[in-house]
Amino acid sequence: MLAFLLMLLCVSTLDARTRTTRKHLTTVEVPVLMLEADDSLLPDSLTGVDAAAVSLKGYNKRASDAKESFFITNNTSQRMSAVRLLLRYTTMGGELLTQRTVTVPVRLKPGETKLVEVKSFDVQRQFYYYAGPKPRKQATPFKVAYRLTGYDIPVGN
Repeated sequence: MLAFLLMLLCVSTLDARTRTTRKHLTTVEVPVLMLEADDSLLPDSLTGVDAAAVSLKGYNKRASDAKESFFITNNTSQRMSAVRLLLRYTTMGGELLTQRTVTVPVRLKPGETKLVEVKSFDVQRQFYYYAGPKPRKQATPFKVAYRLTGYDIPVGN
């Protein structure tokens, strides 16, 4: 009788599976906004830089992340490396949180796109990107915009 109960228990647990995949997921591509050249908060040194030389997309930063990630695309006909960006973080209402310049050490061929990471501005981990998943903990959504401030053209191989 005991053997029968053990066998029945084993058989019943084989049928009960835990589903680990989610169905009906969709993706939404939210472009990262480019800062306009006539913006009063932009440095004057940006006049000779072609803002369209790179583009960003797929920005991601969860409240628990210490890094921000995004895809960067080389829109020029030359190889580039060490891309410098001005990143501006704002609240959903448009108030400025912070603005900073980051150097992204990446080597890009013409037309190439790569996923890159930079250290987050949010050292206390209190903010999350508005287009990403809403966190379980209390956090503030933000938007980000960028402007290309420069890039290096590698010489040789």
